[in-house]
Amino acid sequence: MTRRLLAGVAAWVAAHPVLSIVAFFAALPFAVPYPSLATQMLVYGLFALGFNLLYGYTGLLSFGHAAYWGLGAYGAGIALAKLGWTSLWAALALGVLAAGIGGAIVGFFALRRRGIYFAMLTLAFAQLLYFIAFHLADLTGGDDGLRGIPQLPLGLFGLSIPLGTPLAFHYFALAWAALAVAGLQRVLHSPFGRVLAAIRENDDRATACGYDVTRAKLLSFVFSALITGLAGALDALRLNVVPVEALFWSTSGQVVIMTLLGGSGTFFGPFVGAGTVLLLGDRLSLVLVDSWPIVIGSVFVMFVLFLPRGIWGTLTGGLHGH
Repeated sequence: MTRRLLAGVAAWVAAHPVLSIVAFFAALPFAVPYPSLATQMLVYGLFALGFNLLYGYTGLLSFGHAAYWGLGAYGAGIALAKLGWTSLWAALALGVLAAGIGGAIVGFFALRRRGIYFAMLTLAFAQLLYFIAFHLADLTGGDDGLRGIPQLPLGLFGLSIPLGTPLAFHYFALAWAALAVAGLQRVLHSPFGRVLAAIRENDDRATACGYDVTRAKLLSFVFSALITGLAGALDALRLNVVPVEALFWSTSGQVVIMTLLGGSGTFFGPFVGAGTVLLLGDRLSLVLVDSWPIVIGSVFVMFVLFLPRGIWGTLTGGLHGH
């Protein structure tokens, strides 16, 4: 009975991913210890969703997705803190654009190789950006991070909507996440999405069928970077600071853990994985102080060894939200 119920829930979520995510995250601030934790779960879930497009739906493992998270964060942050822009819309657009351009450049070079060579190239590019940001202290703040990002109100149809409270910003971020999920759903349900599925299963066979595999992979890379950049830009606005660690390899590793723990190749899995890691980290850090990552690492190892479908995939019997 329980399994049938879960399968029914998964089927409904698969059919209504946008509505499911909106409903879940609209209520989440009232179910977690403090509202800003819900926003952090949402933003990192969006980060994991961007990575999941490349890994879960296209079959490409990137170890350098922090590059697009960091480009989105620095793009929006520099626009507001250094260039003096007064529009949140323009700052977000710059962050997403920077991430998309970065994704196109890295993808163009990295996709010339396969397997571990591809993964290591993505890592190398991300680390290159990290060292550039670290040394361009006048622009990025260097080791201290980019500070002084103002908390501007949202201009909408002539109205000025303040985002200073955690709940207000949460629903602002949720609106963007809903748009991103809706866009991703449209992409995956298009003929292009079926090409990505063919590439994931066997890219040599996809090539033999006449598909332009290189072009499809590059487009997937850019779409993935755009979603990730949006998440990074929202995180910069959430924190009002961009730490240089946003570009570091550990940030890339964190999103891999979140995606695999939640369940790759699904809409809801990345959000489940991000929420699990962040909630566990928040609660365990109160008790274990510095050793809480050991517990999360152990949980991740157990899932990889015994429940490789991840939390969401296991709970729903592997029913994917394609």
